[in-house]
Amino acid sequence: MIKLVDFRLLPEHAPYSQRTGESSSASITTTGYSVTAADPESHPPKRRKEDMATCMYDEAIAELSELLSEKSELQDVAASKLKQLAAELQSAAQGFDPVDRIKSGFANFKTEKFEKTPDLYGDLAKGQSPKFLVFACSDSRVCPSHILDFQPGEAFMVRNIANMVPPYDLTKNSGVGAAIEYAVLHLKVENILVMGHSCCGGIKGLMSIPDDGTTSSDFIESWVKICSPARSKIMTEYNSLTFEEQCHNCEKEAVNVSLGNLLTYPYVRDRVVKNSLAIKGAHYDFTKGALELWDLEFKISPSASA
Repeated sequence: MIKLVDFRLLPEHAPYSQRTGESSSASITTTGYSVTAADPESHPPKRRKEDMATCMYDEAIAELSELLSEKSELQDVAASKLKQLAAELQSAAQGFDPVDRIKSGFANFKTEKFEKTPDLYGDLAKGQSPKFLVFACSDSRVCPSHILDFQPGEAFMVRNIANMVPPYDLTKNSGVGAAIEYAVLHLKVENILVMGHSCCGGIKGLMSIPDDGTTSSDFIESWVKICSPARSKIMTEYNSLTFEEQCHNCEKEAVNVSLGNLLTYPYVRDRVVKNSLAIKGAHYDFTKGALELWDLEFKISPSASA
């Protein structure tokens, strides 16, 4: 019988992937197998909770190793997932080590991706020709490559607080300007996507700025003010909504402001007029697993792009 692997672990000693909200077993299918934590009441009173957890992890790791050695018919993907899960269990038993996490993550990437697609990485070694320039938030819950299933070489990425695009200005925000210039003029991307997301802290910060304009941070408020027009529109048109609802609407309206700001870059505007570059907005709701995608309606006279 085929069933999902079910690990029931003490919450305070859950694997790293579970602590970060990722599922370490949801996609693993194999023969019926489960590990359950021992009932603390069944152990001698002097046995510490930490000792019990360590024993539990040791047993789980041993059982996994035995399963991998006995079940040679397991598909490569399932076996790889089980190996990764065993490594996470062992790491959790010893406490989180950032260096080990980085090493194990790279080892898994090299084994499961780099070494299995040599042609792809061979081509990437010769250069890149991405079709997309993507602006996304720095939020750790919002990874464009993960959400949109981009493969290496498909998208040129820019991530910042609240996925904002400042207007063209040679005196500031050169980091964003350089990325746009390089992507449009040198990589010749064909699409620019600005993707906002639910529960955005940057947008909440924008909506929380006092009316007198006072700031309490070194950089954050100054940065998010790039989308002040979005805040003004929401405060005017949606003043009867709750603060949370206003923030949700502002997440999308701020994307529209950034799309408008993209058109202030002469090389972006020129290629949009020539229909060789498309710009789109998106909003990812990670609480619902939903994505909205839209075009911004605008008109540009040819003379304006000259």
